[in-house]
Amino acid sequence: MGESSKDPPRSQRVRTAKFLCVGGALRGNSGVPVSEAIRKKLSAVPHKPGVYLHKDRFGTVIYVGKARDLRKRVGQYFQSSRRLGWDLKFNTLVEAIHDFDIHVVRSEPESLLLESKLIKEFKPRFNISLRDDKRFLMLKVNLNDPIPNFTFTRLKKDDGARYFGPFVNSMALRNTVSLARRQFNLRGCRVFTPGEADYKHCLYAHLKYCTAPCVGNVTHEQYLAQVNSACDFLEGQCREMQTQLEAEMKKAAAAHEFEKAAELRDLIRDLKETWKKTEKFARVPYNLPLAINPENDLVELAKILGLPAPPVRIEGFDISNISGTFAVASLVSFKNGRPDRANYRRFKIKTVTGQDDFASIAEVVRRRYTRVLNESRAQNPKLDEDGGEAIPQELQKLVDETSRRVKRGWPVKSAPAAAGLPDLILIDGGKGQLGMACEELRKLGLEKIPVIGLAKEFEEIYLPDKSLPLRLGLDHPAVKLLQRVRDECHRVANTFNAQLRIKKISESVLDEFPGIGAQRKAALLKKFGSVQRLKAATLEQLAEVPGFGGKAAEELKKFLAARQ
Repeated sequence: MGESSKDPPRSQRVRTAKFLCVGGALRGNSGVPVSEAIRKKLSAVPHKPGVYLHKDRFGTVIYVGKARDLRKRVGQYFQSSRRLGWDLKFNTLVEAIHDFDIHVVRSEPESLLLESKLIKEFKPRFNISLRDDKRFLMLKVNLNDPIPNFTFTRLKKDDGARYFGPFVNSMALRNTVSLARRQFNLRGCRVFTPGEADYKHCLYAHLKYCTAPCVGNVTHEQYLAQVNSACDFLEGQCREMQTQLEAEMKKAAAAHEFEKAAELRDLIRDLKETWKKTEKFARVPYNLPLAINPENDLVELAKILGLPAPPVRIEGFDISNISGTFAVASLVSFKNGRPDRANYRRFKIKTVTGQDDFASIAEVVRRRYTRVLNESRAQNPKLDEDGGEAIPQELQKLVDETSRRVKRGWPVKSAPAAAGLPDLILIDGGKGQLGMACEELRKLGLEKIPVIGLAKEFEEIYLPDKSLPLRLGLDHPAVKLLQRVRDECHRVANTFNAQLRIKKISESVLDEFPGIGAQRKAALLKKFGSVQRLKAATLEQLAEVPGFGGKAAEELKKFLAARQ
């Protein structure tokens, strides 16, 4: 799908899709009117910029879009007068829409950043653009380098560097950085640690743009002060330059130097674009639910499991490994039927050798709830006077109190959550994995916490006290909720496993060395085996690697020394 809010051109229109407006209700080929829930939602959508998510009847996100005006843009999908002008693909999308969600942002650039983030996360089938792994441009400077330099990047790493962005307008960013380099006399060369040989043919130094710290024209402390001033400028803390440029633009216009005035005008526009504050969207916002009616799903789940009340907090576990290597586990938390990502946890399996999902589940459950109990005892020392059994006893009191309140129709408080424990535990797997988890909970005195297993093949629900599993069907609301928890467990565990494998294979510290390619990097790792051995290598040993002469070997040695 395209990103523009305009209708498709006339040449793409398909006349076979006939829509009628009958009695004020919009009807499509199927004759099904737009639901009253959608009508109510449309009336509450504000005239503000933001992002909208269309979902099908299973609650799956099928399209993500952005808009300057959410009310106008989302409403266009449900206007019968426009439907004759849509192509077949767009009509298919509209007919599949069962619900939608919106997220309001402060500006159009923020909506573009959030749209890109959500498309990469949900991968909706009707989106074409922004599905790849390309990200918006950022600016990076590492103040710990011998001679810090501003570089462009699209991936943020935990390397101690300072990052600016991401920026929607990459050209505005590049122009602003060029201005900052001239204004604060910063270097623009790509060499990691330039020396006298580089200074001889350095254009920045000869044009007096750079103070040339590489040959000692300024001290390291003086140059670092220049870089810090440039950082303040890029954050928009130095507005005097904008005033100066505006004055120069007016002066040039008065002198009929219109080309110069136009260049200054464009530069001022780029400055404003770069200084514009945007919110960082590191995770999917909490108020973008993945279910049409998560509250109803929780009620149905409580009915089939015989719980005293709908579970407020659900914790799910899953194991991921490749032939017994890089064995990891994930813990995801759902609160009120929605992901509670602040309470996600990831584990490296420590005590299990080989591929043993049963033992891995036991280890993770034991580690997780041992820690929860220890933290509860630390916060409530009076509860631990009976040798460590007071926490489960306190939990039993809360559970009994919950049951009494349910029978009498009184408001219910989440009992396990009051003790720092979940209302329901979901184990990805069948009877074997469930049994190991129950055994570990029994050892901890937490056997009263409801725990179930979900087997993927037929989506069977296993209960501790039942020999046969429950089969409710794929359309049951409770099954859909459990599937969302299980699938999120899969995603977190598999992502963590992939991160460990990529980190082991790539040795990413070499990716930061300027000018290194895949072949030179492979040659280094082939000779030395690891970055640790590479750091211990002598200058002569580095020079023996194909592609690394005396100069390149010396630069690499300095680079690795700075990353100790």
